[in-house]
Amino acid sequence: MTTKPSGARFERLVEIMATLREPGGCPWDREQDLDTLKPMLLEEAYEVVDAVENRDYDGLAEELGDLLLHVVFHARLCEEAGRFGIGDVVDGICDKLIRRHPHVFGDDDASDPDQVLANWEAIKKREKQARNERLGRSGTDGSILDGIPANLPALYRAHKVSSRAVRAGFDWPDVEGVFEKLEEEIAELREAMARRGGEGARERIEGELGDAFFVLVNIARFLDVDSESALRRSTRKFERRFRYVEDALARRGRTLEEATLDDMEAIWQEAKRGEA
Repeated sequence: MTTKPSGARFERLVEIMATLREPGGCPWDREQDLDTLKPMLLEEAYEVVDAVENRDYDGLAEELGDLLLHVVFHARLCEEAGRFGIGDVVDGICDKLIRRHPHVFGDDDASDPDQVLANWEAIKKREKQARNERLGRSGTDGSILDGIPANLPALYRAHKVSSRAVRAGFDWPDVEGVFEKLEEEIAELREAMARRGGEGARERIEGELGDAFFVLVNIARFLDVDSESALRRSTRKFERRFRYVEDALARRGRTLEEATLDDMEAIWQEAKRGEA
């Protein structure tokens, strides 16, 4: 690790980005805009998550750097358009952190994380009301669900939406009530499947399946489990076992197409025993 001050290192990154964007800089960097960078920004964020879940700390340092580059890149584009610069971004988040942590930087008290979250949301609501007034929208508080990005991954967004509703007291009394709702949704899904072939059948099945997913997300919320992480973990487990099946068949001189379902199931169980 270098002993160079972090501020100087950050300034170096900002200067490199400016050089890449200036005339005579990199042709690829110069032709990018906010829209062309969007898919890459999302990809970098997911690569950070992947490194965290794999506890790949060397990879995590690299992926965080890639994500930081996108923050600087987006700010540079907005600075060139005369909107704001990276300094405004840094000042903005510093001011927000101080403003929303009065129990640390002020005289308020917060004895536990739940109280911190409640205070955060109350301050956020006041800030939003003040912003609405500045924009001439006074008197419009909006919905408690406002501010949840529409393009979040579906499971994660479902968790965010249901968690917001819970803050208003809209929730099951206990997890057993959610399991009862899941059974109800599965029954409705089976009923929709039984009516396949009729007009609108596909939409009904999709709707009932979506309802079942949403209830599962709420079970995860009750159990304090992240739905997105749980599904990624199960997908990785399936991937690992399926690759084991492929490799085992290859060692026996066979392909997936040549193997029976019973053959594959036997190897699958072998993979499960190996993991145990």
